[in-house]
Amino acid sequence: MKKLSFVFTVIIGLFISVNVNAQTKPDYYPGKWNVLVMGTPNGDSKMTFILERKDGKLTGAVQDSAGKEITKITSIEEKDKTATLAFTVQSYDVTLSLDPVDDDHVKGSLMGMFDAKGVRVKENK
Repeated sequence: MKKLSFVFTVIIGLFISVNVNAQTKPDYYPGKWNVLVMGTPNGDSKMTFILERKDGKLTGAVQDSAGKEITKITSIEEKDKTATLAFTVQSYDVTLSLDPVDDDHVKGSLMGMFDAKGVRVKENK
């Protein structure tokens, strides 16, 4: 009887672990993000990042506050929950690391020196 209850316990444990692993996480970063980088030598900087997933990879562009494209994002590295965006602005190659705070907010840093915070732009449908 002990063997039978042990076998059932193992089987139930396997079903639970398979069910937990089978659930997919929603794709967090694609969308439009307004990001404020604070304390740069030129003052606080507002940028908008347009991110989308193409062929399984995150890609995108950077816009100024007027909606004009400044540059394309050259690479995006996703590791755990962190996304590191590399792009060129004013002839400088920079990286911006972002981490989720909640469903619609991120925080991070530009080049590891300047704090950044961002909010997802909700599109009216």
